[in-house]
Amino acid sequence: MVKRAANSGERTADAIRRAGLKLIYQKGYAAVSMRDLAQEVGIGLSSIYNHISTKQALLVELLLEHMNSLLAELRPALAESDGLSARDRLLAFLLFHLRYHLTRRVEVFVINSELRSLEPDNLAEVVALRRAYEDELVAILQAGKADGSLIVEDPQVTAFALISMLTGVCNWYNPDGRLSQNAIIKMHVDLIFSGLSAPLPERQLKAG
Repeated sequence: MVKRAANSGERTADAIRRAGLKLIYQKGYAAVSMRDLAQEVGIGLSSIYNHISTKQALLVELLLEHMNSLLAELRPALAESDGLSARDRLLAFLLFHLRYHLTRRVEVFVINSELRSLEPDNLAEVVALRRAYEDELVAILQAGKADGSLIVEDPQVTAFALISMLTGVCNWYNPDGRLSQNAIIKMHVDLIFSGLSAPLPERQLKAG
């Protein structure tokens, strides 16, 4: 299929989203004005309203785009481990989450820091998507608890703790630092499995 070339309006709208993400990351949502956005994109203040109605609408678009992309990419990543053990599915989740977030540090920072800036209805919409993402991990942990392959006292709380730790890497990771992404990912995976992995039941050891 031949891709349709974006028209000037679409290019401008995309430029506004990129400028909004950059400015909110640098200055914070409250400090960014519509005039700042227009100047960053290089258009007149009145022209920007042809593409976004309010600054809140822009923030919602950025956060929903991030969450929808996260969910859309997670599901095929987990589908590859369908039918496998809870441990294998947990590994697939961990690898996906770390790789996705390490390459989208600006987006992750903005969504985590600016949830507070959303109006109630918009907040509920974004939080619902976050919950859907968390539920994917909760289901894996529940399965591991049920079959005895993972040590999980409370799957919901454990999921919150794991996501917080995994996402926190974005706050300190330096692409030019001494450790590669792969090294950082391996350290996190090893740490999590060291804490959650249960020994194989004796009957499985004998069968092996």
